[in-house]
Amino acid sequence: MSQTAPPIQLTLPDGSVREYAAGTTGLQVAESIGKGLAKAAVGIELDGEVRSLQLPIARSAKMKIWTRDSKEGLEVLRHSAAHVLADAVKRIRPKAKLWKGPPVDDPRYGFYYDIDFGDEPITHDDLPKLEALMHEIVQKDVPFVLESLPRDEARALMVKEGEDYKVATIDKIPANEPITFYRSGQFVDMCRGPHVPSTGKIGQGIAVLALAGAYFGNDADNKMLTRIYGHAFADKKAMDTHRHNLEEAQKRDHRRLGVDLDLFSTMGDLGAGLILWHPKGGFVRHKMEEFWRQEHLRGGYDIVYSPHIAKADLWQTSGHLDFYKDSMYSGIDIDGAEYRLKPMNCPFHVQIFKQKRRSYRELPFRWAELGTVYRYENQGSLHGLLRVRGFTQDDAHLFLREDQVELEIERCLRFVISMLRAFGFHEYAMNLSTRPQKSVGSDASWEKATAALEAALKSVGLPYQVDAGGGAFYGPKIDVKIKDTLGRTWQCSTIQCDFNLPERFDMSYIDASGAKARPVMVHRALLGSLERFFGVLVEHHGGAFPVWLAPVQAVLLAVGERHAEAVTALSRDLKAKDLRVDADDSSEKIGQKIRAHLFQEKVPYVAVVGDQELANGTVTVRSRVDGDLGAMPVAEFAALLQKKVAEKS
Repeated sequence: MSQTAPPIQLTLPDGSVREYAAGTTGLQVAESIGKGLAKAAVGIELDGEVRSLQLPIARSAKMKIWTRDSKEGLEVLRHSAAHVLADAVKRIRPKAKLWKGPPVDDPRYGFYYDIDFGDEPITHDDLPKLEALMHEIVQKDVPFVLESLPRDEARALMVKEGEDYKVATIDKIPANEPITFYRSGQFVDMCRGPHVPSTGKIGQGIAVLALAGAYFGNDADNKMLTRIYGHAFADKKAMDTHRHNLEEAQKRDHRRLGVDLDLFSTMGDLGAGLILWHPKGGFVRHKMEEFWRQEHLRGGYDIVYSPHIAKADLWQTSGHLDFYKDSMYSGIDIDGAEYRLKPMNCPFHVQIFKQKRRSYRELPFRWAELGTVYRYENQGSLHGLLRVRGFTQDDAHLFLREDQVELEIERCLRFVISMLRAFGFHEYAMNLSTRPQKSVGSDASWEKATAALEAALKSVGLPYQVDAGGGAFYGPKIDVKIKDTLGRTWQCSTIQCDFNLPERFDMSYIDASGAKARPVMVHRALLGSLERFFGVLVEHHGGAFPVWLAPVQAVLLAVGERHAEAVTALSRDLKAKDLRVDADDSSEKIGQKIRAHLFQEKVPYVAVVGDQELANGTVTVRSRVDGDLGAMPVAEFAALLQKKVAEKS
């Protein structure tokens, strides 16, 4: 007689335990809880492992059911969409050879597939056709079926199908690992999954978006494949929103606006990754730096400066030559000694500390520097202002007693938030990044530093996620990601707690008992790279800077030639009040002038001067944001601009 397998117990997130027959699928569990949950479910998690919803469950476990709008559910959805994309590709290019198609954590794309098209290349013109085929496959609602094959059979199948890259992948899979495939109709792909139960579960929120290049095995010595990017969302409405945001992102691209608004340019062939700041962009940067210095001086910081190069010995002691050498430029021979361009400012600030004997009464030291650093970036990764080789970091280093660490980190967090708000950023995501595998220092020092950062986050009341292994080689850190107008996140601010550089440089101060004690060092950047932050700022505001940052705050427009002298005199008077006001006495029609200055040049205000305004001592004001503000005395207009500047609005 056959024996029935004992039932299994599944513990749900609310702590409740449900009993099911062994072999029950995740979908059946969802159906037993509710029809709505079953409809929204796309995957499950058993004891931390995300699995396909349709697979049988053989053992008792802790279980979560992921719906299509959850982060984990979207990953399952997008992985399944990548499978469908590969199916669509094989229908129009049967000879194409597949490599891999994972979901990705990228605001622009949700998944990609790397494919070798051989002598039948694909172009952007093929993308709408691929997308239409994907929608057809989804509508047919074909089941995803998991198959597992012995290694020899799996390899033979891929050889037969001409899938050379899959064969190479099989040869690298450890002998004890199963080799699995997912079949949907006639299409089969080697894949670990998980996938949704059927193609129909993916829904209509899918798109094929872009092409790029990618080396097989991510090795530049291998063949370049074609990467097809796509996206998948919980529903079509979310997909349409994403498409709109992509179009809006193109309009806001800081590289295009940098040209249109004459803000900056790159050195190009004369210096890849190096930036030229034009007068208008330079002025915005000047206002950023001016505000930065004012706020630091108010916050109890001192301003320091350091050189751009130092002997290699400094970088050897700091650990950069051991842990950061690939991002540093080659040595320069000066008087027979090797010098290096600085990738960071911190070792110089350490040298300032070591210039004299320090007392516990003097601590904390808060030293800030707008220090220009140089780091090697692969040419293919350079991207306007967002990824450059020479940039200015809004850097600061705090030298503290151990009992001061938590409070100072809390002060830093509050400083970060106040600074970002002044530039128009009000949403943030916090990461607590812990010790990476390649690092220096004792476990005890890392634990102390991590605990101090975590305590500060909790004290300020900011939600955060732990990024395991994401710390710097010398210490854990808090990374602050800002969210822009389009909902994209950008890494800018960072606070790093370091017990290691003080040890490496043998730093000390005299404590209350007269003995030597080791200071704790906190590395801190509020904006990060000024270049990168400026690029993010341009995209966040679409080039339409707030009044306090705008290179031109207002333009006075002469209605006719007889008003030219008046607008010139008025602009001169307003400039004397430290307002950035230009005069336009050109012969263009007034409507054309208004459109050009407000919406092409993105000036915050224009003020029209005609016969009536001259007679009344007024200007007729139009705002880029608020529209027609009507006539007002010149003094009132000046006060309006001054108020906007003072409020950082």
